[in-house]
Order: sequence, then structure tokens, then C-alpha cells
Amino acid sequence: MTPFRSATATALASVLLATTLTGCQFGGPEQDTSPIFIAADLELSGAAAGVGKAYRQALELKVDQLNSSGALGGRRIELLPKDNRSDASESLRNIADFTNDPRVSAIIMGGCNECAVGAVRTVNEKQMPTIALAAAGAVASPVADRRYVFKLAPNAADNAGALTVELRRRNIRTVGVLRSDDTYGREGAAALRGELSKAGIEVLAEASVRGTDTELDRQTDPLVAAEPEALVIWTPPEQALLAANAVRRAGFSGALFLDAAAAGDLFLGSSARAVERATLVFTQTMVIDDVIATTPAKAARRQWFQDYTARFGGYHGSSSFAADAVQLIADAELRAGGPAGQVNREALRDVLETSQLDGLSGPIRMTPDNHSGLMPQALTTLVARNGRWRLAS
Repeated sequence: MTPFRSATATALASVLLATTLTGCQFGGPEQDTSPIFIAADLELSGAAAGVGKAYRQALELKVDQLNSSGALGGRRIELLPKDNRSDASESLRNIADFTNDPRVSAIIMGGCNECAVGAVRTVNEKQMPTIALAAAGAVASPVADRRYVFKLAPNAADNAGALTVELRRRNIRTVGVLRSDDTYGREGAAALRGELSKAGIEVLAEASVRGTDTELDRQTDPLVAAEPEALVIWTPPEQALLAANAVRRAGFSGALFLDAAAAGDLFLGSSARAVERATLVFTQTMVIDDVIATTPAKAARRQWFQDYTARFGGYHGSSSFAADAVQLIADAELRAGGPAGQVNREALRDVLETSQLDGLSGPIRMTPDNHSGLMPQALTTLVARNGRWRLAS
């Protein structure tokens, strides 16, 4: 090769290299490595601390899994939890702080119904995408007044329908009802009365308990005295177990049926005898170790169950809702797009509103007309046997 041709070739190679580098640096989209901040308003102390602790554990585990999976590209999730002390006023202060934090993409709220309902106005005014783990229908409905609020928990109407099917299957004709004295308890009692009436099942007595009640004999004794064939317990987990012990002490030997909100720890501990053979309507993930993993979704649920149990030494039924909330927000954040490092809450809300996920809790479908995503098919029937919940045969 002549010196001229050699020099020309070297110059051309240099131009091509410079062009390539320029394209890498300036021509392609910049990789977004900014963190995704998810705030969490949880009941870490106070009356609902048991469930709140389970939610926090689930959030931390799911965030760790996503951050180590590589699924977020160069991004990581940063969790910002605050304790609302099981108090709606404290929760609203937390929500105000979160909505004023420009880093926050979305909020996850715990199981406090009054907290979630009370936050609706602030969340909408501040245009902050929020997923609540509370069960009350008023959390996410009517949708027109709750554009930024979504819900991940079993719905009262679905729970009432599933419980009624099981009561009919057992040929039970009379029941007593113990419900929580809150938005979800009143909603559930109304839904239950409607379903029971259609099935020809009579409610002989009904009582309510406040979230702070720990002595329930005053409420349960009249229910037992009415002599129903079965009792339906529609309360949070801790009170459901207290109620089961109270009615057994009072001599009730009939069947116990628990709403999905009563789902707590997999193992029943000191309440095992009182709850033995009780029926619970809940998601299959609670007892996924009883299920053959025939689909990728079931395999993922089994893995979640094992990972949670391995880290925390036991399993809490509601943990999967918190994990699914993180997954929904992470997916929506990646799909929403926008300039790197900038929070686009409106775009994230729009994506959440059409999200579909075969989640750890079951099938989840959000639509512009329905912000309560857990599908009725997620519910199944569990039974307490030998100190833990099992899949009903």
C-alpha cells in the first residue's frame, strides 16, 4: 500500500470511529438511571399494626427483588415509608408530605379504610397516583371523583357472594354477623344481607366492633344467644381471632365463616382450636403450597410464598397485595416514559388505569371505569385445619 493510500485509510477509519462515538453519545436516547421513589403510608403502630408490618415486609421484599432482577434497566426503586399510627389524621399529614415531594412517583397506602377514603381529595388535587390496600369500595368508587386512586384488595360484593355460595352448599339457613364498625364493615354487611336474602338465609343477629376493641364478649354473646347455625365474621385479622375465641368460650359450636379482610397469618397459633374447621374466603396464594404450579403465574406465587416465608419466618395472607402494588407502579413507570429523571405522574396514572397483571394475588385488571383491580376469580375457599389455613377440598 502506498503512503498516500495508507494515510487515506487511516483518516477514513478515524472518521468512522468518531461518527460511531458521536452516535453513541448524542444520537441515541439517554439511559434513565434515576431512582423510582414510591412512598408508603402504613399502619406500623396502633390498632392495625399487625397488618401494617406485613405490608412493610412485603414492600421491602418486592423492592429488593425488582432492584436485583435487572428488570428496571439501570433504575432502582427507593421506598419511602411512614407510620400513620392507624390514625386517619396522621395518615392525611403523611399524604400531604408525600404529594409535596417532587421525587415521589406514586403512593401505596395500607389497609386503613378511613385513611384511604380521607386522602382522596388531597390525592386528586395534587394529581398523585395512589394504590390503596384498603378494602372499602368507597376508596376507588365513584371513579369520576377518584381519578388518581386505585385499590388492590378483595371487594365486599365478591366476598359476600363467595361466602353465600359456601353457606348454601352447607345447607345453612340462619346466621349471625359480626362486622367492623367502619366503612368496609357497613358496606360488607349491606352486601351480605343482599346476597343472603336472595339465598333464603336469615340473619338472626348482627353486631359491630370498633378497631380498638380487644374484649369482644359484649358483642359476641348476643350473637351466640340468637342460636344461629353459623357466624359470619367480617373484621380485621386480630379481631377475627378474638371473636372466634369469644364465641367458643360462650359455647357456640356452629360453623364459622370469615370474610377476606380477616385473613392474617398462615399459622393460627393459640387460636387454632377456636378456628378449627372455619371457612375463609381469600386468594389462593395464602395456601399456594397446597397447589400444583401448573402455570407461570402459579409458579411465581409459589416462589413469592417461599421467599416471604424464608425471610420472615411465616406467611401473611395480605402480603401479596403490597407486592402487586409495587409491581404495578414499577411497570407503569417504565411504560409511561418521558425525559430521564423527570417524574410524570399524569402519564403514570394513565398507564395504571389500563394495567393488566397476573399478579401474586391473582388476576388484576384496571379500567377507566373500574379502579378496583382484583378480579373475583382470585377468590377461593380455605379451611382451617391443624393450626393453619389449607385449600378447601
